Amino acid sequence: MKESNRPDGATQLEIFRKMTLIKINDEHARKLVRTGRATMQYYSPRGQEVIPSTISVLLDREDYICTIYRGTHDMLAKGVPLRELWPELVGRANGTCKGKGGPMHITHPKSGVMVTTGIVGSSMPIANGLAWASLLSEDKRVTIAYFGDGASNIGAFHEALNMASLWKLPVVFVCQNNRYAEHTSYGACTAVKQVSTRAMAYEMPGITVDGNDPLALYPVAQDAIERARSGQGPTLIEAMTYRFHGHHMGDDQSYIPPEEMKAAMAKDPSLLFRAKLIADRIATEDELAAIEADTEKEVSEAIEYALASPFPDLSELRRDVYAYEVTQ
Repeated sequence: MKESNRPDGATQLEIFRKMTLIKINDEHARKLVRTGRATMQYYSPRGQEVIPSTISVLLDREDYICTIYRGTHDMLAKGVPLRELWPELVGRANGTCKGKGGPMHITHPKSGVMVTTGIVGSSMPIANGLAWASLLSEDKRVTIAYFGDGASNIGAFHEALNMASLWKLPVVFVCQNNRYAEHTSYGACTAVKQVSTRAMAYEMPGITVDGNDPLALYPVAQDAIERARSGQGPTLIEAMTYRFHGHHMGDDQSYIPPEEMKAAMAKDPSLLFRAKLIADRIATEDELAAIEADTEKEVSEAIEYALASPFPDLSELRRDVYAYEVTQ
């Protein structure tokens, strides 16, 4: 890695802060569902913290992301405030979408989270639309389209890559390859060994990278974002990772070989990066512990705030659904 492409100490600490937020937030979310304090659909991103944390430190607040219903980590890394995210997760009126979208539809344009979609593969064509608008307005914004390995088999993936390459759109396609599409292993449903090789068909760069190593992912993401911002067009990044929990709450993961899961969890990216920061003398144990304690407090307070918040009024059932004629 060139030194110019290596994140400095302050940037590595910012990546750690984002990873810590994702990890602690996930721990609380799973506990709330298990104990019955929160009734919501929840998809754990645990194990995939590195990818959006590393990419987001390279983005401006004005840049866009489109993510999917499994993308809580993407939202947090891009900057959705906890005190707006959590009320939406538990269906309260002061959530990002007034409590009417829930976990699968978080939207927060102020932080650049333009849409969270529940339709597999749909983040990519939506990202193209945002990137096309940026191209026309010359605002230099970059759009990130996050999706999973299973979505690379959807027609929208191929249509989006073709269009983005044809029009040289300022978009980066980021496949978070966690090796399972719901309950199906990668090899059982995908013909190619690596998703990144599909970029060749659309004459764009395609790179496979260790998505659990911030120092490996950083230069790849930096090059792709700079390429998009400078008008050179899209890039497909396949970030290899692993999900530590099932596709959804209650998934027993019986389809995953136990030894495979054990090996993956032994390489927990959050723990490995934490140890590396200390070994490289970027931070001390006490400094990292302080970040973790502050994050724990922030998440806990946001949850209590959300649970004490009001539910939407019944009048909201028709608001934003029907058009009303305005009479003089």
